[in-house]
Amino acid sequence: MDDDSRTRRWESSMDLPLALASLIYLASYAVHVLAPGLPTSVHLALQSVQGLTWALFVLDYAVRWRLSGMGPRFVPRHWLDTVVVLLPLMRPVRSVRTQELVERRHGRSRLPLHLRVIVYTGLSTLLLGFAGSLTVYQLERDAPDATIRTFGDAVWWTCSTLSTVGYGDVVPVTPWGRTVAVGLMACGIALLGTVTGAFSSLMLHRFSREGDEPRPPGP
Repeated sequence: MDDDSRTRRWESSMDLPLALASLIYLASYAVHVLAPGLPTSVHLALQSVQGLTWALFVLDYAVRWRLSGMGPRFVPRHWLDTVVVLLPLMRPVRSVRTQELVERRHGRSRLPLHLRVIVYTGLSTLLLGFAGSLTVYQLERDAPDATIRTFGDAVWWTCSTLSTVGYGDVVPVTPWGRTVAVGLMACGIALLGTVTGAFSSLMLHRFSREGDEPRPPGP
């Protein structure tokens, strides 16, 4: 069996476990951040769950690197997977592929390409926004002179950042909080551009089809 076949089999077998691991990571992280009053043992268990999900991502990345036979070239060729492994903030986005897996099991997708891009991008934005809100809230809530004191403040700031509006009424003040902000700004521009481009292509495709339809003959 060649390496490509082994890689496809591995990716197919790991798609669903990684999608579930992404959701488990997000759920455990949310409880850890939003319920600080839980017993220490519970928080340690939640952190252990997060560590196990990260280990699963690392294992998948290492196996795919080994099977690819590409050596160091694997990193730039699979930059998104590299980012997901390195940045916990991006791991929940991996669960978006669950919808693709369901469609694959039932044959051809029911949605055209442009709508799939919009749906996947929208889900990615929601998951990234929620994870970003949790991260910024954890980093900022106890900082001196912080303006992000509640999770609601973090959600509002994340929405304005991802939408590239940036009201400036609440802003991160810690170095790590601002680092997360830079990442969310870049992701917001990319996601917004993806949705805009897909929607524009969808409209052009619809108008083109209407223009190509034969008109009924006149009297």
